[in-house]
Amino acid sequence: MSAVQNMKVLIVDDTSTSRMLVRDSLQELGFRNIMHASDGEQALKMMMTEPAHLVISDFHMPKMDGLGLLQQIRAHRPITNVPFIMLTGRGDKALLEKAVKCGLNNYIPKPFTLPMLRKTLEAVIGKL
Repeated sequence: MSAVQNMKVLIVDDTSTSRMLVRDSLQELGFRNIMHASDGEQALKMMMTEPAHLVISDFHMPKMDGLGLLQQIRAHRPITNVPFIMLTGRGDKALLEKAVKCGLNNYIPKPFTLPMLRKTLEAVIGKL
């Protein structure tokens, strides 16, 4: 069994279509343990009770956005080092710079391709 099959991934996006696209792509890459949250608040509760090994989050969401979620995760010692990848639109440069300062590991521009997702994941967690 490969390491990615055991790795728990949390996808956070307020759009169900985006969550499904990321999930399907992750499954194609061999990930099997995939959780979903529709906003940052729900994701943070999940991370506190059942931490994921990797978070892939959208920036723009209601309740708590991706940046807020990143800051909360980085501030909570048990999950502070969980790799965090942000899904971004094209015009998010300033937000991205702020996220990097807060400890963002990497980002994926939307729309993404499977090779792009693989490359981004490998840069964060190693060879798939």
